[in-house]
Amino acid sequence: LITVGGDGSQAIGLKLQAIGLPVIGVPKTIDNDLDATVETFGFGTAVQVATDALDRLRTTAESHDRIMLLEVMGRDAGWIALHTGMAGGADVILLPELAYEPALVVRDLRRILAGGRRFALIVVAEGAQARSETDGGPRARGAKIQGGAAQRAADRIAALLPGVELRVTVLGHVQRGGTPTAYDRLLATRLGVEAVEAALRGESGVLVSSQPPDIRIVSLASAAARVRRVEPGAQIVEHARALGISFGDR
Repeated sequence: LITVGGDGSQAIGLKLQAIGLPVIGVPKTIDNDLDATVETFGFGTAVQVATDALDRLRTTAESHDRIMLLEVMGRDAGWIALHTGMAGGADVILLPELAYEPALVVRDLRRILAGGRRFALIVVAEGAQARSETDGGPRARGAKIQGGAAQRAADRIAALLPGVELRVTVLGHVQRGGTPTAYDRLLATRLGVEAVEAALRGESGVLVSSQPPDIRIVSLASAAARVRRVEPGAQIVEHARALGISFGDR
């Protein structure tokens, strides 16, 4: 059995392997959150779709003097938001891994507007939370909060930044479909070839993993062990900060 999917699919594959069914995993998820591979196919296409949307929002934001918030997928991991924000020139990126303080976001927005610009772009992962939500807020008390992250952020910002228009766009499941990028097609093809080769070699309980420039074999258990999230101190986060992007966390 060749299981094509993310952490849930690979966890199920691991259970099937444990009861005797030979399983080979192929990493496919737009969230890019499998710990056992550098990249998953689907992620690059989702980022491209989201970046195209951010580019389109920029023209409206600039012509109408608005702060535009784009909500992208990423309930537990903020890879799409991070890559989209950096590629699309966002001013603020809000991630599930970095609880934000609305007052700090507003401080950074004021700095941007004081420089002569009359618009700003904010990318929000659907799992992003304000510190009030993590410190005794609804989610901290066990309530399940899904979606609406950008609208909640907009409401908090508007309360602290009167006189500025904010608009929210939720990209939703548009990110999950459409025409894949050439890179995603190539990655999926190479992963598929290696999965078949692994089957012909008699291997099982493994995942074909992207380890550029090669596709390698790793244990299936490593793919289901944990969700790969954005590390707050990761180099890519520091690169984003060096560009002047705010995460609203400090």
